[in-house]
Amino acid sequence: MHRRAFLRGAGAALGAATASLAPRAFADGPAIRWRLASSFPKSLDTIYGAGERLAERLRQLTGGKFQIRVFAGGDLVPGLQVMDAVQNGTVECGHTASYYYVGKNMAFAFDCALPFGLTARQQNAWMYAGGGLQAMRELFRQYNIIQFPGGNTGAQMGGWYRREIKSLADLKGLKIRIPGIGGQIMAKLGAVPQTLAGSDIYPALERGALDATEWVGPHDDEKLGFHKIAKHYYYPGWWEGGPQLSFYVNLAKWNALPEAYRAAFEAACAEANVVMLAEYDQRNPLALARLLKQGARLRPFPKDIMEAARNTALAMYDEEAAKNPSFARIYGDWKKFRDLQFEWFKVAEASYANFLYYAK
Repeated sequence: MHRRAFLRGAGAALGAATASLAPRAFADGPAIRWRLASSFPKSLDTIYGAGERLAERLRQLTGGKFQIRVFAGGDLVPGLQVMDAVQNGTVECGHTASYYYVGKNMAFAFDCALPFGLTARQQNAWMYAGGGLQAMRELFRQYNIIQFPGGNTGAQMGGWYRREIKSLADLKGLKIRIPGIGGQIMAKLGAVPQTLAGSDIYPALERGALDATEWVGPHDDEKLGFHKIAKHYYYPGWWEGGPQLSFYVNLAKWNALPEAYRAAFEAACAEANVVMLAEYDQRNPLALARLLKQGARLRPFPKDIMEAARNTALAMYDEEAAKNPSFARIYGDWKKFRDLQFEWFKVAEASYANFLYYAK
């Protein structure tokens, strides 16, 4: 049997199974109708699609009793205001990147990515098995939110630049779209960071309000068309080695759900979390090949930029921990976890990958 035919058959079987089981589990339960505000435009099928995957799986698992309508960034609330909308109950749930909200508390970055932090696999390990989920939920509870891992892009690219970046000095005065702590580090290195939602980046780059921008990686970047304006494509995105997206739920709404509905929601979140990374890993290589054919110039960041950025990041974390109890509470355990992960991955994963990828 061909693989696609098998998957279609498996999907049909799963659908039939959930259809037969769901009525017995949810027939007497209430009909729940929620709205989900995404931070992302519909054109970004992989990252926006996680919200739709959650909604569809939840509908299947509950026999249609729990339905969520997904709204793209800007349709209900601006893309960078999803957290406020969920916290205030304007919407029941949202899908976003927690590092957008480091202005409220820098500790939110742990829920997404810290520069020179964890890879996607390590982030999942910390969340599901290393105490990360519990640590983050203690913080989110203060904002009337409960969060769930909701996807990961894998290591991102370093972005698109109008001109070549040959050394640390070339960052001085560079107007670049980069949010969160990565933006703060860029500022310390001399750049002028800006935070823009995905739909606003291309126009800003086109009219010269930006000299450079980072977003995610080849699949999404190609869709947004950055290569048409800025040809130099840098790597790696040292500020996002394994950035996690998250589903937010208003805590009062969550507590009001029947237990079976909560279980279905959490299972659907876990599936969306796994599938997003798989889709990016499959799609990014194909998109990168197309971008190179269209004239993109692939370049590594100069060593002096990488070293200066890392030193700045580590100093910043120590400074933040000294003044921010929330950050300090999470950072100590996270740092121990990170260091152990790096030692292990250096022995097995990195040695395997370095040999295999560069073998002649």
